[in-house]
Amino acid sequence: MTWPRAIEAIESSDTDELLRVIDGLCAARDWDRLLELRRRCAEAVTRGKQVWGVEEHIRYRLALEAPAPIAGSVVSEGGSRFGLGPLPEVAASTKTWAEMDPHLTPGPDRDTFAAERVVRGDRVDEIPDLPAHLQPWEPAYETATYKSDGIEAPSPSLPPTLVVELPENPTTIDDLPSAAALADLVEAWTDQSNGRCQTAAAEGDHLAAIAALGMTRARAADLGPGSGMAWMAWAGASAGAHGRRRGAAAGRYLAWWAVATLTDQDWPADPDVMGRAATSLAWHWFDDGSPETGWVLRLALTSPDLGLSWAISATDQD
Repeated sequence: MTWPRAIEAIESSDTDELLRVIDGLCAARDWDRLLELRRRCAEAVTRGKQVWGVEEHIRYRLALEAPAPIAGSVVSEGGSRFGLGPLPEVAASTKTWAEMDPHLTPGPDRDTFAAERVVRGDRVDEIPDLPAHLQPWEPAYETATYKSDGIEAPSPSLPPTLVVELPENPTTIDDLPSAAALADLVEAWTDQSNGRCQTAAAEGDHLAAIAALGMTRARAADLGPGSGMAWMAWAGASAGAHGRRRGAAAGRYLAWWAVATLTDQDWPADPDVMGRAATSLAWHWFDDGSPETGWVLRLALTSPDLGLSWAISATDQD
């Protein structure tokens, strides 16, 4: 790579050529040159050159691939508007807390990186609200794999479902806090994409809550608390079809918040109390038998102690 080639690409706003230059610098691990290219792109933007997306891509690649001192500086700058995911999560997918700790300035991005590393198994005592390490009753949450040009963020596995008989006239209840906590799981789908979300609460078991959604036929399967929490966290992390990904740490937080709200816990929730509450709920997946496409979250939860159940049915499409 010669600088005349890179400079010519900047001046002509040739983003394809600049991406090839970036690939070459990353392959050579020439971080000094990549930082200089970023500086030149940022300067060119002030002159009206259409290379702002290139500068953002360089930030992403530095967070993902550069050594911790450089990645920490990039993450500490703040959010990226057009990245494939939050830069703290991007960096946390390839670097540990011990590596990044000395290079992250205090602030929300440091906290988010710390929380992302907790999801991945590190212990970090400074994250807010949630415990510093995964609890024995928590699942192995799904985490994203970032690549130079894309992201893989698979959902948990769908369980096999069986046909169930729904009650005809479920007794519905108004539970606005629980409805809001469940809907928060898919806010990126509904507010930033094409998603739809419906929630319901009812007296009785999960079948009553499913019927309260207006469904007349359904299939259902037991999930268990681990799988149920994993599905909640996946949805909370996800961007849906067109939204902005919130990250695995946000997904874990939203799952805890939902369970704490449904079980009337104080916040921050005590980890032991939270574990007992999560395992006391009966967790179910349900569907209507139609082929599933796009992004889907269909959970029904029952509190035997309260005699109440809740359900969420959310989808998003390209």
